[in-house]
Amino acid sequence: MIKSLNIKVLMAFMLGISFLSLQASSIAVESEAYTDNTVIITVDSTNLQFSPSEVTINEGQTVRFFWSGEFLDHNAVALNGMFDSGDPEKEVDYAFTFDRGTNNTYDFICEPHELLAMVGTITVNPSVDETNSTDSVNSEQDSMESTSSSLNGFLFVPAIALVILVSRYFR
Repeated sequence: MIKSLNIKVLMAFMLGISFLSLQASSIAVESEAYTDNTVIITVDSTNLQFSPSEVTINEGQTVRFFWSGEFLDHNAVALNGMFDSGDPEKEVDYAFTFDRGTNNTYDFICEPHELLAMVGTITVNPSVDETNSTDSVNSEQDSMESTSSSLNGFLFVPAIALVILVSRYFR
């Protein structure tokens, strides 16, 4: 009797964890204020990582740190002090534009999760003409969207399998 109860509790716990893993890492919101020259960095809450953790942009482009509805508080702070999204929060919408003369590599961290390797890198190239800049941003955003959607599909299959297993144990 007790062993059966322990198995049921364990299976319910695993089911809960699976459903949490299906939570979108961040809810993307389209905004009129941001253009194609904006690269969005979100939080992958299942792995405590920035997503993407490495971006390459050109001078004049904007990096937007955006997450909403996170379970834990996060922020994004450049190690050299170039940008700081503020105190760690569950809801963040912070943008920083890298003006001309800022070409460099910028490492940034989430202060509460730095020891868990929640870090990222922004590489800023010298500015180029508008057509090249827009094309590189669009292709990078398309790549991010396809990676994100394939990951969500991958997590769906194990969650369904776990639901079937749990339902058999609760009979």
